[in-house]
Amino acid sequence: MIHLPDEWIWKPLPPDAVIETTAVLRATISAQQYLAELKGISQTMPNQTILLSTLPLQEARDSSEIENIVTTQDALFKSQLLKESVTDQATKEVSRYAAALEEGFRLIKKDGLLTIRHIIAIQKILEDNQAGIRALPGTHLSNPATGEIVFVPPQHKDDITKALANLEQFINDDEMSRLHPLIKMAIIHYQFESIHRFYDGNGRTGRIINMIYLVKQELLDIPILYLSRYIVQNKPDYYRLLQRVRTDEDWESWLIFMLKGVAETSRDTIRVITGIRDLMKTYKLGIRQQFPFYSQDLINHLFRHPYSKISHLQRDLKVSRPTAAKYLEELSQAGYLTKSKEGRENYYFNGRLLRILSGEPV
Repeated sequence: MIHLPDEWIWKPLPPDAVIETTAVLRATISAQQYLAELKGISQTMPNQTILLSTLPLQEARDSSEIENIVTTQDALFKSQLLKESVTDQATKEVSRYAAALEEGFRLIKKDGLLTIRHIIAIQKILEDNQAGIRALPGTHLSNPATGEIVFVPPQHKDDITKALANLEQFINDDEMSRLHPLIKMAIIHYQFESIHRFYDGNGRTGRIINMIYLVKQELLDIPILYLSRYIVQNKPDYYRLLQRVRTDEDWESWLIFMLKGVAETSRDTIRVITGIRDLMKTYKLGIRQQFPFYSQDLINHLFRHPYSKISHLQRDLKVSRPTAAKYLEELSQAGYLTKSKEGRENYYFNGRLLRILSGEPV
């Protein structure tokens, strides 16, 4: 007979525990400093849509990898270029994550709130279904290596509904808790993952919530924090510390883990944005000197779309197809792009930008 752990009994937020310990406050200050630097450097980009077109796809890939949905950077960017011909299921799922993040960002900017209705809309895009909130008992989480059941979330819809209503208030009512927003983000993530409100997609939805909550609290302008990469690299600790809050109310270890993640991934993302900005300057100077067709719109296109093709450049620059083909061909011959072929069509990719995004030396 399989032994089931006791069902997790949710407790209303804010937590009835000492949260802002000396160690937690120290970690919060460090995370806040690096996050503020990230926000500032993102504002130095001449066109922030370049970051929105590239960095969230990295987050989508890393977040999905936590759930063992694995695709490559090349396949993911190529899927944005050749949507109609993508058949790889993992790449499709990661692309849906990016679309769900984009929708969450849009809703936050539109409403200034992060509600349960918004979260359902995010999960609907992510999972491409309308299953909604769990209504049937039987959900549990198992150790993938051993099959052992390690956690049983609330089973009854009434309990889930009450827990979600409390979570929604905690997210949106700043008078309910005076905790620092970074500490609140970590608490929100714990609570959402423990309620486990959906049949599937809870982890990825929760990681989207992390980013758009930071935007809601104006700690970031755009959702560009690579927090999922940190979780991938520290996956055993992530699950172990989540569980220690449930079993031992060890809030301090969990909060320090998440705050350290904010600091580390902020530093990583700062390096990526600095690399993109410097490469843009190099391309801008070189192309302006070498080619009469230089324009800022052309530079923006080459960095918003690491993979491009003739019809896309034609659309963005509002030029004829022969002209767009000529531009791409000359840029590839000069080494700014690399030419390749997919079926009958040529496409062109910005290899130096892709290396920056993957953390490789340029």
